[in-house]
Formats: sequence, C-alpha cells, structure tokens
Amino acid sequence: MIGPVFDRIAIIGAGLIGSSIALAARDTGAAGKVALYDGDEAVRHRARQLGLGEVCETPEATCRDADCVILCVPVGAIASATEALAPSLKQGAILSDVGSVKEKALADMQEHCPAGVHLIPGHPIAGTEKSGPEAGFATLFRDAWYILTPLPQQEEAYNSALDRLAAFWEMLGSKVEIMEAGRHDRVLAITSHLPHLIAYNIVSTAYDMESVGEGEVVKYSAGGFRDFTRIAASDPTMWRDVFLNNREAVLETLGRFSEDLAALQRAIRWGDGDTLMKEFERARGIRKAIIDAGQDTPDTNFGRNTSGKAEK
Repeated sequence: MIGPVFDRIAIIGAGLIGSSIALAARDTGAAGKVALYDGDEAVRHRARQLGLGEVCETPEATCRDADCVILCVPVGAIASATEALAPSLKQGAILSDVGSVKEKALADMQEHCPAGVHLIPGHPIAGTEKSGPEAGFATLFRDAWYILTPLPQQEEAYNSALDRLAAFWEMLGSKVEIMEAGRHDRVLAITSHLPHLIAYNIVSTAYDMESVGEGEVVKYSAGGFRDFTRIAASDPTMWRDVFLNNREAVLETLGRFSEDLAALQRAIRWGDGDTLMKEFERARGIRKAIIDAGQDTPDTNFGRNTSGKAEK
C-alpha cells in the first residue's frame, strides 16, 4: 500500500505494545500522525523523550480527529478507558484494542462505544516480558499473527473499516487472522494464559524452596527453569486481569492440564516408562511442528549460545 492507512491514530497506553505500535507505524508509514496518552505522568514524560509521537495530556485530546483509536491498556481497564474517550471519537472512526481476552473486552467496549464508531477488537500474538515505553521496538509485530475479532454480520461501512484495520497491521508486518471472540479466548487459554500461570506458580514454588536450598535454586538454574522465570517476569497487572477476565476458559484448560499431569505423576510413581516415552515423543513432535511453522528458531538453546554448543 502506498501512503498511510490512517491519517492519525491514537494510542491509549504507552507500554510495550503501545510504544511498539507507535514506532512501527512511524517507520512503516502506516499512519500519518501518531498521538499517545498514558495515565502515568512519568510514562508520558518518557514517551516524549523517546519521540514516540504527539504525547497528549488527556485521552480526549489524543483521540480528537483520530481515524483509529487503539486501547493498549490492561483488560480490566478497557471499560473505564472506553467510557473516558467515547465523547471524543469522531463518526466513522475505528475503536480497537490489543487485549489478550476478547469476549470481555468486546462487551466492555460495546457498552460505551458511540453509534457510528466501528468497534473491531484485536490482539497481537507478540510481546516480551519487558514493560514500559522503553521496551517497545518497531519490529515487534513483524511475521507475528494479529487476530481480529470483529462483530458479526455488519454493513458495508463496517467491513470497509475492518479491511483498513487489517491493512494497517499488515503494514506493521503482521499476518492477520479473523476469529470469533470466544474461540480466541479458548485458544489463548492453552497457548498463552495457562503457560504463564504455570510459570508464575513454578517460580513461586522455587522461591518458597530458597530457604531449604540455601540459594541453590537460583545458583544452579538450568535452561528450563530460567525460561520459566523469563515468562514470569511479565507485567503482573496485565496477567492478573487476563486470568480474572478469561476465567472460564482458563479453568477449563487448567482442569484438563491437571488430569494429564496426574497421569504423568502415576506413570512416574509406578515406573511406567512406556507412558512417559509416549507423552514425551508426542510433545517433541509438537515442538517440531512449531519450528516448521516458523514460530520459533531451531537453533541450539533457542539461539542463546553464540558458540552454537549446547548447554551442559
């Protein structure tokens, strides 16, 4: 596409995702002008220092005349954020978000979204454990999936807005997928939410063992535990809101996981090596499928080792 998709976009929340959108939109030319707002004055100050765009002092000033408004706030703050900026949204504008839970976000945004504004929730399958405006980078969304969960059976103007939003994310480097909100939440419960819950829990367990091991849990951390700590370093507020707002899907997935874990526990207790081998081989096959799909690198130790030698 030649020229910007939107003349002006407004980003509410200047953390990892918001700052990355700002940088990517600027570098790719997907937006003519980028306006940002964050409720934390210190974050707004840092966003100005980083040159992320036009940093405004109120949500209203940020959203005024914006063709597309993207809420980059925790899921639990989406309702209040939408209510605050709703009077400033112009007719024909797109209102979207980047939350990891779509059914609740959709309901909260619908409650306050004015008539004549196109509500199109979304979620980038991209991120790091870092947070804050300094954490953003322009290539975060490159070759990553971006899931849009639009309202069903809409008129031509809405479908045109959906096409524009998809084109915007494609310019940022994303692969766009359309999905029903409930299905998104069930899929993310197993691919993202449960792994984070497990990471938080295992790191917490290790913390409780510190007094027993006299610091050995940290001192002798191998790659597996180290990777859990990276996941567990993610923003606590964001993940608290994810679990509270996607509780049904997470609890259903957690129940199935607990049953499967109990089966492995029985296999270990009874020395059932065949069951262990079967499950381990199946899991190894899934890892290969993820690499084949281009979702990760096959490099030794996830590419950490510059020498290319496996970690002992």
